[in-house]
Amino acid sequence: MPRAGIVTVVGKPNAGKSTLLNRIVGEKLSIVSPKPQSTRNRIVGIRTTNDVQMVLFDTPGLLNPRYSLQESMRGAAIAALNDADVVLHVVDGTDHVVEDLATIAMLDRPIRAPVVVAFNKSDLLSPARLESLAAERPTAAFISAADGSGVHELLLRLEQMLPESPFLYPEDEVSTQSVRFFVSELVRETALEQVEDELPYSIACEIEEFREAQSPVYIRAVLHVERDSQKRILIGAEGQRIRAIGKSARQKIEAFIGSPVYLDLWVKVLPNWRRDRKALNRFGYPLPQDRSR
Repeated sequence: MPRAGIVTVVGKPNAGKSTLLNRIVGEKLSIVSPKPQSTRNRIVGIRTTNDVQMVLFDTPGLLNPRYSLQESMRGAAIAALNDADVVLHVVDGTDHVVEDLATIAMLDRPIRAPVVVAFNKSDLLSPARLESLAAERPTAAFISAADGSGVHELLLRLEQMLPESPFLYPEDEVSTQSVRFFVSELVRETALEQVEDELPYSIACEIEEFREAQSPVYIRAVLHVERDSQKRILIGAEGQRIRAIGKSARQKIEAFIGSPVYLDLWVKVLPNWRRDRKALNRFGYPLPQDRSR
């Protein structure tokens, strides 16, 4: 009997969850950035091998929300926890303090699914630190999402924990999300690569038009920020930065969809969108129904 089920990948911001998902699936599905909180949605990756289908949920980093966008991000992570057959708690092995998942997630009830702890960035740890963590958490896995060490062994363990079930999706699918979604994420990722300080948290990307029937594929994308000063930063002197963002993003999109692309990139100001329920829904960041959780 085949096995199939959901593995929800959770942890603090910048633990390496997105890098791990991309390595497991073999495709770049989640954007990767050294800036924390770059993942805002539940990203779905599907890994099918022989008689096992693993549906992976990459989730936003768990944090104490300070405004509505972060409430949405936490809500997406908690919902993914509730859907899991297995929970993979990815911990940055270089962190000095290791907290339990229930503490990080501020949960008011136990997690239903079994939890596997994986210490990431193990390639950066000293032998003494590895020995200490192994003694503290004897059932934990030690991996490096960056170079792949330990990932194969971790996958074998997760596969055995999935329930017996027919496959949930066709064998050739690697995600359930649309091309437009991934194009939006690639544009946002490129913008994150070229800005600093607080600006990454204020950027949202919206695909206003996507004409696949023509060549090159025409894509009109808008980067939304909250203030005029942020718009000036994104555009740069004489438009140099926005042109650089557009060029790099276009190359990524062309590699992703396998076709030439004309990327028509704009920057607009939408004041305080991170705190506006209507704007959050528009950008695909709905607030949880129960905002007290």
